[in-house]
Amino acid sequence: MSNALALAHVTQALALLIEANLQPEIGMAVKVEPRKPPADPPSDPTITVFLYQVTPNTSQRNNDLPTRASDGRVVKRPAAALDLHFVISAYGEENELVGQRLIGSVVRTLHEIPILPKDIIEQAGEKPYLAGSDLAEAVQKIRFTPTAMDVDETSKLWGMLYQTPYSLSVVYQAALVFIEGRETPVPAKPVERQTVTVLPFGAPGAPERPGAVSDGSASTGAGAVSAGDASTGSGPAADGADAPVKGDASARGAGKAVAKTAAAAKAPVKSAAAKAPARARKTSARGAAKSAESATPRKPAQDTGAES
Repeated sequence: MSNALALAHVTQALALLIEANLQPEIGMAVKVEPRKPPADPPSDPTITVFLYQVTPNTSQRNNDLPTRASDGRVVKRPAAALDLHFVISAYGEENELVGQRLIGSVVRTLHEIPILPKDIIEQAGEKPYLAGSDLAEAVQKIRFTPTAMDVDETSKLWGMLYQTPYSLSVVYQAALVFIEGRETPVPAKPVERQTVTVLPFGAPGAPERPGAVSDGSASTGAGAVSAGDASTGSGPAADGADAPVKGDASARGAGKAVAKTAAAAKAPVKSAAAKAPARARKTSARGAAKSAESATPRKPAQDTGAES
């Protein structure tokens, strides 16, 4: 985490990194300046490092949420995760291709050393205008990655630089820079004591055992068993036998009684109103048959005997 001076500190450190690695390809004196490209291109060998855009880092932008409690107090110091976008331009004598030689040195340096070294950060922090920066103490390292830009994007970029002629340039992105807030979080209250209670299943206040039968179903089953025994008269007292009943036989009887009770409870019961239409149909059918039989004339019985 760093303070608000981190942006300027990274720009200055990038300029020092490029300047420290120009040799051995570049044997001339080169100015490396952290500034925007000049409107009047210099004739001396010059490299400009310009921070033209700052964007939120998409992967870390919401990691510090929430930072405040419901009452508004700070529980975590907020930090803004940022990506820095630089355009690095080179100037010099065109006949000797100085600009191209300088851009080649910049690409080689940032490809060979993509992470900003700590000694360069500390050297940049010696500038009087960066005296209060704490970028050197940050845990997060800053990595430089080249950005590919087509002709349209390049035209828009240089169109923002009013009255600045185009020069051979490269674009790099620096990630990740954290800018931390200034408020001090309120420490959480310490735990005074820990209370752990262990209760066995069945004890007052303990949760029910998974899959256990509740008290209501148990009492219903017991009542069904006793009612079945009383109605059927089973048992040694009803049979008048003195022989003891075995435990497994009584258990089987109790199970059958419970099963019968459950089946009777599940079976639908036909009401008297539902049976009434069937009885009415049967009665009307019998009456119709009797009336038809009485209405039909009977043939007289033939006399089969011989005439006298």
